Amino acid sequence: MSDTAMPSPAAARTEPDRRHILLMFVGLMTAMLLSALDQTIFATALPTVVGDLNGVDHMLWVTTAYILAATIMMPIYGKLGDLIGRKSLFMIAITLFMVGSVVGALAQGMTELIVGRAVQGLGGGGLMILSQAIIADVVPARERGRYMGIMGGVFALASVAGPLLGGWFTESVGWQWCMWINVPLGIVALVSASLFLKLPKPDASKAKIDVAGMVTLAIASAALVLATSWGGNTYEWASWQILGLFGLTVVGGVAFVAIERRAAEPVMPLALFKERNFVLTTAAGLLTGIAMFGTLAYMPTYLQMVAGVSATKAGLLMIPMMGCMLVTSVVSGRMVTKTGRYKHLPIIGAVFLGVAMFLLSTMTWDHAVWITCVYLGIMGIGLGLTMQILVLVVQNTFPVRMVGTATASNNYFRQIGASLGAAVVGSVFTNRLIDLLAERLPASAGDATGDMNSLTPEAVSQLPQQIHDLVVSSYNDALTPIYLWMVPLAVGSLILLSFVKEAPLATRIDRSEPASAGAEVEASVEAVAH
Repeated sequence: MSDTAMPSPAAARTEPDRRHILLMFVGLMTAMLLSALDQTIFATALPTVVGDLNGVDHMLWVTTAYILAATIMMPIYGKLGDLIGRKSLFMIAITLFMVGSVVGALAQGMTELIVGRAVQGLGGGGLMILSQAIIADVVPARERGRYMGIMGGVFALASVAGPLLGGWFTESVGWQWCMWINVPLGIVALVSASLFLKLPKPDASKAKIDVAGMVTLAIASAALVLATSWGGNTYEWASWQILGLFGLTVVGGVAFVAIERRAAEPVMPLALFKERNFVLTTAAGLLTGIAMFGTLAYMPTYLQMVAGVSATKAGLLMIPMMGCMLVTSVVSGRMVTKTGRYKHLPIIGAVFLGVAMFLLSTMTWDHAVWITCVYLGIMGIGLGLTMQILVLVVQNTFPVRMVGTATASNNYFRQIGASLGAAVVGSVFTNRLIDLLAERLPASAGDATGDMNSLTPEAVSQLPQQIHDLVVSSYNDALTPIYLWMVPLAVGSLILLSFVKEAPLATRIDRSEPASAGAEVEASVEAVAH
């Protein structure tokens, strides 16, 4: 259906007052910036944070705790937004995010910091999902490309501004400001939401909340990420703890499916998975999430430890990726709005992503830093052509009354990929690093290096040259081979996206309400398809 005639742009201009949308959009972008920043702001601060708090062995949890909590909450926010309205949920999510930020800023140990990050994630999952769904409430799919492109640009900006701010705070006022900065931004987002969010509100009097589905989904998600985080690191892969967690994932998943089959208002309707475009884009998003977050979570640490740059400079070195992602995201969004064509964009993006993963795997500890920047720029092009287009395809597949649930379900699997990417890469990286250091460092090196759990970039730079070279080469050789393992993920994404059906983008917002949401899902999907 890729050659189906697309409606003209003139026919698509049916959205509400543009000034109202733009004012609303400012508040949504502030909230999205909050969520996106906190997925990356600790990247450059992380080596210093874990060194100060004596917790290198818990390093991956600073990132994973946030992503895991956000992942669990995404389907919940999406479904509740469809049932009871999005404005109040949006403001609750912002408030939770601010509370978590305060907890993390006051942390005196790794436990408190990880708890703060988890509470942030409880709010952060709603900020991203609800922002995307709110735009779908007021802008038809054909015109939505330009807004989704800017949303992708905000994420691109945060992917570099986060590490840059994290590095600057670490070297100046203290890493705690990675948390404190969210308080004033959160206040701005709350005020904007209160003043400018004027949304249609569904009748919540008969809403039936799928509590059992939400609980079983949370259990299965948490068990999966814990298994991949601890496997090969805290516990052996064949240990009863890891096998038990994988078993709990399977049991939780089976129970979840059984519950969703009978639920009146399922948190993730199984009928979604009967729609081809949803399945293909969701699977491709999961694979992309693994590659993206597996790279972003540890690249700034790599640059500090291996290239010997400061935390601030490590953030600056991510700018090529941000610039390329920002430009391609905005330009591709405008292209979709202008032409109505979109299928080729994420396919091209998957090619760029695969090439970038291969190039990153070839890095050596003594190569020029600009080479790494070029590789990251190629990755940015791939992500900019992919991420927001996949969300747009999903939203165009379902009616507006299901847009929150569909968007959240799609993003949930992408975030599962992000959780797996950060957890698996972190687990394998940490395990390989420990083994390589134990293998390469002479027994006498302990006096120079001290406690490996407290090894910061500054400490590495002051090591004797021979020991320094052994440490940084170990960091390089522990991380770069993992990128090669991610190339098949990009290839898989390319294959999946090749089968996406390019349906015409909707030019109006259908607010029709079926009598029974749970019973009429398939009918709604069929209506949109035609």
